[in-house]
Amino acid sequence: MDPRLVTAIIVLVGVPAVLIGYIWLTEVVLRLVGERSRGSIRPWLWLAPALAFLTVFLVYPTIGTIIRSFQNKAGTSFIGIDNYSWFFSSDSALIALRNSLIWLVALTAITVGLGLLIALVVDRVRYETVAKTVIFVPLAISMVAASVIWTFMYYYITPPDPQVGTLNAALSTVGIPPVAWVQQSQFGFNSILLVIVMAWMWTGFAMVILSAALKGINPELLEAARVDGAREGQVFRYITLPLLAPTVAVVTTTMIITALKAFDIVYVMTNGNFDTQVVASLMYQQMTPSPGRASAIAVILLLAIVPVMALNIRRFRAQEAIR
Repeated sequence: MDPRLVTAIIVLVGVPAVLIGYIWLTEVVLRLVGERSRGSIRPWLWLAPALAFLTVFLVYPTIGTIIRSFQNKAGTSFIGIDNYSWFFSSDSALIALRNSLIWLVALTAITVGLGLLIALVVDRVRYETVAKTVIFVPLAISMVAASVIWTFMYYYITPPDPQVGTLNAALSTVGIPPVAWVQQSQFGFNSILLVIVMAWMWTGFAMVILSAALKGINPELLEAARVDGAREGQVFRYITLPLLAPTVAVVTTTMIITALKAFDIVYVMTNGNFDTQVVASLMYQQMTPSPGRASAIAVILLLAIVPVMALNIRRFRAQEAIR
């Protein structure tokens, strides 16, 4: 019998069997304790599998990564903070850190700004649903697929060969010389071009979230301001924007986390060449030659993301408390 078929049968039969067995065992244990203790024990018994999975697949690897970041390449001895010192003194690492900051600022500004603008505009048209669907569709595409699409958009062939890339072909039709888009690393130009790819995907997400918050604003407040003589710009600045501020903050922190984790687009489109390396792709690049350095980069990336996640969770709880 095919081993893959055996594995599939084991999964289909074994997982439900284990689940049923655990439920039965839980009820048996609860019968053995007093009625007063059942209320406090039952939640922990139900949470135990999830906590076990978190421990095995999240907590343990995180602790292991932190320990590994203080070890040498072979993992046989501790070398202190040498791996961290390398990160903040290496030219390649500093370029990756610079590019990650470009991603953080540019991606957040583009997606939140465009998302808010589109939400405001689309909210006033009759074909709102169709427009939102078209703008949101890119998010349904995988990052690898989006990277392939935009690789052909930016594709450059050295003249005099004909250009097959969309942008350069368009330039050629009006007599403008082709541009080596992603090969230009001056001032992080090519990194911004890569940011545009992810912004193309995530602007729809920002639009949908901000549009939902926009619809939650009481239209009577806006009408009262207009009746009092406020112009549209004043209505937006003094009423709409303050009411949208909590949602804008949540979308902003979400995009910051997304920018810090950027990897797929860089890996597929440039593989970190032409000074487009980001922190996540540098970590992947260092995994084989130096796991200790890769672990140090992972810890640095974790430390950068955790405060943003904590802020996001705090704002979410504050919104829930108001509701």
